[in-house]
Amino acid sequence: MSKERVILGIDPGTIVMGYGILVVRGNKPSMEAIGVLQLNKFDDHYLRLRKIFERVTSLIDQYHPDELAIEAPFFGKNVQSMLKLGRAQGVAMSAALNRDIPIFEYAPLKIKMAITGNGNASKEQVAGMLQRILHIPESSMLPQLDATDGLAAALCHYLQSNNPIAEKKYTGWKDFIAKNPKKIR
Repeated sequence: MSKERVILGIDPGTIVMGYGILVVRGNKPSMEAIGVLQLNKFDDHYLRLRKIFERVTSLIDQYHPDELAIEAPFFGKNVQSMLKLGRAQGVAMSAALNRDIPIFEYAPLKIKMAITGNGNASKEQVAGMLQRILHIPESSMLPQLDATDGLAAALCHYLQSNNPIAEKKYTGWKDFIAKNPKKIR
């Protein structure tokens, strides 16, 4: 019997941080939990960072994830917003590093593409696909789409790490055939 695998997915933010816990039993992923950390009630940016660190640490202690999948900040026009988002991501990553949990970072486009097949999908489309793929009842869905974005990062990581072709790099079909002779014949 294969070991259970737990993936913590995080959508970092300094106003709202979304998270999702994905449990994989055998080859079947399922949602264990989703949620958000509301940070807008704290005026001090550094206090927000501390709250992110504390919440990620408590999620790690509660669910014992094997891996952390986190959404990478995307390039925006507002440099200050990017800096704050990068800090939030860094603090979440520090909490994982503090507990020796490997970190995997995914661009928003990659996450959307993995879940919906469309890199330009809306947050609502991502949430809808997650609900269908993971068979999440409507009563378990949250109105804050940051939560499903965190879960999407976890599912994206599962799909990427569970794909034997994604683990290898190929320069073309000849290279693929050379590296996989038994799969071709």
